[in-house]
Amino acid sequence: MPEISLSVQDVSKKLRQTQALKGLTMQFSPHQIHGIIGPEGAGKTTFLRHVMGLLKADSGKITFLEDDKEIPFAEIRESVAYMPQTQSLYPELSIHEHLEFFRTLYRVPMDVYQERRSKLLQMSRLEEFTDRLASQLSGGMYKKLGLICSLLSSPKILLLDEPTNGVDPLSRRDFWELLYDLRDQEEILILVTTSYMDEALKCQQVHLLFDGKTLLEGTPQEILQQRKCKTFDEVFLQYDSTAESV
Repeated sequence: MPEISLSVQDVSKKLRQTQALKGLTMQFSPHQIHGIIGPEGAGKTTFLRHVMGLLKADSGKITFLEDDKEIPFAEIRESVAYMPQTQSLYPELSIHEHLEFFRTLYRVPMDVYQERRSKLLQMSRLEEFTDRLASQLSGGMYKKLGLICSLLSSPKILLLDEPTNGVDPLSRRDFWELLYDLRDQEEILILVTTSYMDEALKCQQVHLLFDGKTLLEGTPQEILQQRKCKTFDEVFLQYDSTAESV
């Protein structure tokens, strides 16, 4: 399988009167869970929409690489799955009906679908609830359903926008366990945005965003050691204090 990576160079974007991204630069290595960490308004969602091709940067460039060779976005578009912060599942459809709908949408061959469906339901622990309507699911189960629907197309890049926002701590833990299973079983590049600072420790690589700019990149342990902090809340407080004193 080819290795897919992502390079972001000096990307800027103004949305109406707000400068949402200010020279954003980041590198995303293949087969890893990358956490894009930042408070509300940091530019996380705007950035993911650029990666997905939903927004066009005013300046700068986002480059997709396959085995370190640049490839056009048009060639990889169908291999990118995006789970938005606000899910658009259908309350009157069951888990089974959602999977059937997305099978048709993605034009997944039946033999591939059957194998993929079984694997994803087992990974998400939803196999006993396939007849349950989306409107009857708990917050955590609803998020899992959104994730496995995104994964039916066997993407090479998975973009998750605040996937654990608004769910209880146990559901957050289960969702991250599902991401670990994906990392271990599939060759996929995962980008997760979150404003929960503790979730930075769950990622292999973290990218700290603040006010539309990249603050730091690296493993969680490297960043905490570099900033002489015990938590990522402390890291962001350092930058908050610096901004207020300017």
